[in-house]
Amino acid sequence: MNDYSPHSDYTVNTAASVDRATFIRQTYLHVAGAVGAFVLLESMLLASPLAPVLANLMFGGKWSWLIVLGLFMFVSHIATKWASTATTIGGQYAGLGLYVLIEVIILCPLLMLASRFGEGLIMKAGLITGGVFIGLTWVAFTSGKDFSFLGGFLKVGFFVALATIVVGIAFGFNLGLWFTGAMLLLVGGSILYQTSNVMHHYHPSQYVAASLALFASIATLFWYVLQLLMSLNSRD
Repeated sequence: MNDYSPHSDYTVNTAASVDRATFIRQTYLHVAGAVGAFVLLESMLLASPLAPVLANLMFGGKWSWLIVLGLFMFVSHIATKWASTATTIGGQYAGLGLYVLIEVIILCPLLMLASRFGEGLIMKAGLITGGVFIGLTWVAFTSGKDFSFLGGFLKVGFFVALATIVVGIAFGFNLGLWFTGAMLLLVGGSILYQTSNVMHHYHPSQYVAASLALFASIATLFWYVLQLLMSLNSRD
């Protein structure tokens, strides 16, 4: 791939076919690498004595979880900024690595809870997440549509969802299956949006940033798929 400045107006949509193909290949190879690193690090964390300590810190009280959520959003913003704006490849990888690490930490307590239903539940959630992601990716690529119009709806949707989560934690009420279902639809729209950006709007040198955006959507999708399966199993 040619060396272009990530701050120029040159995008994948206007790039030469060879640069476009290389960008897409690099992006999804990095997504696969991020998922692999997440699985490896998460397995190591869950097997360590640090896992229950993290769970107690995060779930020790409603305000603890709100603080963790705020820190997660802050660090995620920094990681995304590094991956998107760093002028060196090392800086971009630092952003992606930081984001994978923060996802490993924040998902640890949920995976500990899910393990009580048996290891098969986590595996099932992973397979469903992968299947949904592949299906939505196929839709985005084969339709050829630019789903960037979803951006505004997604911003509003995630803002409302965040406000609902904060209120739910603060006042101690269960958001229920309807909220989980709504979040799954919202994250599905986010995957279409991010995949469309990969096809049309990123600079050819920003494959690390593109992979971070897709990995973030996959991790969020996995979070809510796992929550849905746990809720359904607890009703049996």
